[in-house]
Amino acid sequence: MPTVRGVLFDAGGVLTRPVGGRWNPRYDFESIVRAHHPGVRQDLFPYAITTGQTFLDAGTSTADRTDYHRTMLKELGIDDPSAALLEELEAPAAGPVIELYPDARPTLERLRAAGLRMSIVSDNWAGLEATFAGLDVAHYFEGFAISEVLGCRKPDPRMYAEGSRLLSLPPSACLFINDDPELVAAARDLGYHGVTLDRSATHSSDGVIRSLDELLPEVRHTGSV
Repeated sequence: MPTVRGVLFDAGGVLTRPVGGRWNPRYDFESIVRAHHPGVRQDLFPYAITTGQTFLDAGTSTADRTDYHRTMLKELGIDDPSAALLEELEAPAAGPVIELYPDARPTLERLRAAGLRMSIVSDNWAGLEATFAGLDVAHYFEGFAISEVLGCRKPDPRMYAEGSRLLSLPPSACLFINDDPELVAAARDLGYHGVTLDRSATHSSDGVIRSLDELLPEVRHTGSV
């Protein structure tokens, strides 16, 4: 079995979690909208957020952020949002939007100490590199394969291929980790090793781990360090 020399990480749900418990829209969406439209109905926000998620899920590539916000605002009765509202929704948040899981940094340290090379493969908007730099973990990764930049989303083979290209390694020398088992299965079909992170699992099983603390033993199991 070829030696695993690189690890391709999904970002959200694996290394990071959203502040406030919600990925999209970010935690300050309601407060920004209410500041511009004080009369907006509070009970419409859940419907708007659901419609926005349907919009995101329908595309084969990462959706335009302005179109995403317009879709939700329309559900709130805001058919012609001002440029100022859209700009504030897309501007950097006043505080952190995501945070690291407690097991993320120690695991990255152990993998680097073991000689593993690492990249990010994420369905995300451009700018994730800066976010990771703000969390002081960008230096662990040799590159970022981002869906908005590549114009496709996992399980498109181009996403995985860019992740391993950044490491100058073939698929057989890379392990891909994601919290979605279907995306892990797609990676395996392309010749990558794969492991699913399921933080809600009651026990680990073949190809499934419950925390990042179990990742290095999993890499060793595939024939690496």
